[in-house]
Amino acid sequence: MPAGSAGETERHLAAGAEMSATKEETVFPTESHWNLGDTEAYRRWRAERLAAAEALAESPAPVEIRTLANPSDSERRELCRRCRLTNAALYQAADMAADDEAVRDQLLGFARAMGLRIAERHRSAGRGGIVALRVSEAAGQRGYIPYSRRPMNWHTDGYYNPPGQKIRAMVLHCVRPADDGGENRFLDPEIAYIRLRDRNPDYIRALMHPAAMTIPENREPDGRLRPASIGPVFSFDPAGGALEMRYTARSRSIAWRDDPLTREAVAALAEILGAGDPLVMRVKMAAGQGILCNNSLHDRSGFDQGRAGGGSRRLVYRIRFHNRIPGS
Repeated sequence: MPAGSAGETERHLAAGAEMSATKEETVFPTESHWNLGDTEAYRRWRAERLAAAEALAESPAPVEIRTLANPSDSERRELCRRCRLTNAALYQAADMAADDEAVRDQLLGFARAMGLRIAERHRSAGRGGIVALRVSEAAGQRGYIPYSRRPMNWHTDGYYNPPGQKIRAMVLHCVRPADDGGENRFLDPEIAYIRLRDRNPDYIRALMHPAAMTIPENREPDGRLRPASIGPVFSFDPAGGALEMRYTARSRSIAWRDDPLTREAVAALAEILGAGDPLVMRVKMAAGQGILCNNSLHDRSGFDQGRAGGGSRRLVYRIRFHNRIPGS
């Protein structure tokens, strides 16, 4: 695979993506704040969305969950309320099991209680479709950043998936934190949309093009070929019209649509994410804490860089879902 997006292979991929993407024009809702021509509806929605996010940011305490495998009605309502306002909710489980495998069972119960359909068919998925994110040299994990101590840049999960296998929600649950580092940052995709649309509404139009972003095909360690993934950055969930985002800040093995406006939009989005938005949620999860979200933008700092032997005790379980959090 070439080292940069300017490589010859990726230029061909970008051209191929342009030709193979759907010929239909991007469809914008005609009577809502998503309509780029309806500035009044957008201004009203923008004010409400920012006010709600700012109010929640002033009370960042996690939602306390007494029984992780079976949250109460009031706990579920509060999780959904926060996800409805900012697409993410931090929680603290009071009863996390001492055994790592038993924690998987608790998380599966939590997912069922929240009405989520497990989507993970990942090569590293373990029992119940749950992926253990930890430092690993195992076959199929060696060399991949999620299984290393290295930092991870801004992304949404499953950005390399085909359109029919979108990741719409996920849980990250901390079993053991790193001794040093391992902080996550989360940003509501709707806030990213607002910041970008405020700069130039045409940036939104460019990033909703059906061939805006291409992730080239990749040969997996087990020999399977993951096909190229071609699609927009911003789109709408056909089930309910909610905004969806597909994005990675990676600079290698990616091809952006080759037109000036797309290049400007990508640069503007990278600048927004790099500037440190006041509505970014920063958290170093403690044991028993987790994030439930509608596939928010997120990153991760490096951790345990100076730990003897190069390892780390950090263990985070990840579960990904095809549907959004019901009620959010």
